[in-house]
Amino acid sequence: MSFSQELGDYTDVDVLVAGTGAGGLSAAFTAASHGLKTVVVEKAAKFGGTTAVSGGWVWIPNSRHAREEGIQDSIKDARSYLQAETGNFFDGEKIDTFLKHGPEMLDYFEENSAVRFSLGAYFSDYHPEQPGGKTGGRSLNAEPFDLRELGQDKDRLAPALREIMFLGMMIGSNRELKHFFEAARSVKSFGVVAGLLARHAIEVLRNGRAMRLTNGNALAARLARSVLDKQVPIFTSTPLQELVIEGGRVVGAIVKSEGRTTEIRARRGVVLATGGFPHNTELRKALYPHAQTGTEHYSPAATGNTGDGLRAAEKAGAIFEDRYPQAAAWVPVSLVPKKTGPPGYFPHLVDRAKPGVIAVRRDGKRFVNEANSYHDVIAELIRATPVGEVCEAFLVVDHRTIRRYGLGFVKPFPIPLQPSLASGYLKRGRTIRDLANATGIDPIGFENTIRNFNGYAKRDGSDPEFGRGTTGYNRYLGDPEHKPNPCVAPIESGPFYAIRIVPGDLGSFVGLTTDSHGHALDSDRRAIPGLYAVGNDAASIMGGNYPGGGITLGPAMTFGYLAGLDLASGGAES
Repeated sequence: MSFSQELGDYTDVDVLVAGTGAGGLSAAFTAASHGLKTVVVEKAAKFGGTTAVSGGWVWIPNSRHAREEGIQDSIKDARSYLQAETGNFFDGEKIDTFLKHGPEMLDYFEENSAVRFSLGAYFSDYHPEQPGGKTGGRSLNAEPFDLRELGQDKDRLAPALREIMFLGMMIGSNRELKHFFEAARSVKSFGVVAGLLARHAIEVLRNGRAMRLTNGNALAARLARSVLDKQVPIFTSTPLQELVIEGGRVVGAIVKSEGRTTEIRARRGVVLATGGFPHNTELRKALYPHAQTGTEHYSPAATGNTGDGLRAAEKAGAIFEDRYPQAAAWVPVSLVPKKTGPPGYFPHLVDRAKPGVIAVRRDGKRFVNEANSYHDVIAELIRATPVGEVCEAFLVVDHRTIRRYGLGFVKPFPIPLQPSLASGYLKRGRTIRDLANATGIDPIGFENTIRNFNGYAKRDGSDPEFGRGTTGYNRYLGDPEHKPNPCVAPIESGPFYAIRIVPGDLGSFVGLTTDSHGHALDSDRRAIPGLYAVGNDAASIMGGNYPGGGITLGPAMTFGYLAGLDLASGGAES
């Protein structure tokens, strides 16, 4: 890089951004693009935040990409959908701002930066049966990116989640994932997968690791490349300590680097984008009903996200919105044993919807339509778990299903099952009763559940108890080749298998109250001069619900973009 990478050269700037996820980097890029001297600090040793381990989807209705695919959508429909989804927490002003400027943000980044997206034309909203819901065209995924384009900064990018890789290779969650599921029975898919594996092998031989990035890792890299191209330095291992406030205005912040504190003055403002609090034990204890000590929760989000921005903002008078019905974006995770150290977390985003998969609690009974969104599954598990009991369930399949689709960290045929069985990650039983004994599930309740489920599955492929396969989102994630219901098949071909799942999250929903420009608000709902919050530091505009894939990153980028524009216009001066 031709610009200074010494923190001491950036103690007097226009804009300070704390955090390197999608929201923070979007704000930094926009501010810098409008001529503002900008600096970014990051608590972790590598940049990218939770964005780097995410799916890399953004939910942006009525985009140019959708129109070019001939998909009919409108702001009116999207507004109706979000009004139905957010209920009592519908914020008309912020929703309207998001829907108006989201497509504008996409076009701005694609025209002016290294960021590129492809449309998930068939990626359904999570509740398409709601007024204004759609069965595709609102979610977009970051295009793959070559890590070498980060140049000397390539080793500073946070890695993708190891548990969702295959042989160290990232698999794109848009079109590529479907090819991996079809590789054993489609010549075309086999060819695509073989090509990806060959490219991966060559990259590893030449570079020691994969160079092709996908999903959130690609998005984080693309945003970082864009910010660095604007001569904006990213200082890692430099956590925010506190805000500097003078005359009721935020004028900068104290950061810590290499054991020393440094004050950075920011003439226009400070943008908080520190990722919320998924790893703050005390806040989890207070806000997560299933985590009575704060430790009964397992988040694959960036481990440094412990509420630093929230604490700093509250000292400046910002208010914390914690009334949402769900405090976080829940996801079922399974704990993947490692040879040394704590287990990894596998987020179960897709597998639950495949035919021949159900979930039961220890009483052997189902509690949810397992093909619904990951957020909804854990919300129902929390509701179904009596106070004082461990919040857990088991995904259950037969031999035919696990060999066809895999399950969690367990890959489909021909990848062997034995390592997962040996580690204890995967439990097996010759019969349903044997599996009950292996897992501690009540055998009588379990056998009754399987018997009842199989009866309808064999008769007509229905699920009258919970309705698997009855929504567009269910069917999108199921197997379209499986008839009559892409989400229902009997569990009858032993041996039988189970994986334990527990509550996790993809990020916080509750957070700082902000306005439509990203300003943090005080108790009188007035903007705090010089202070902005974006991403998971800001309370989600979705009101504690999860309407579709990308409802975190879409608003994060949109309000990061709008905060950057506001900073450039001098809006924080008032």
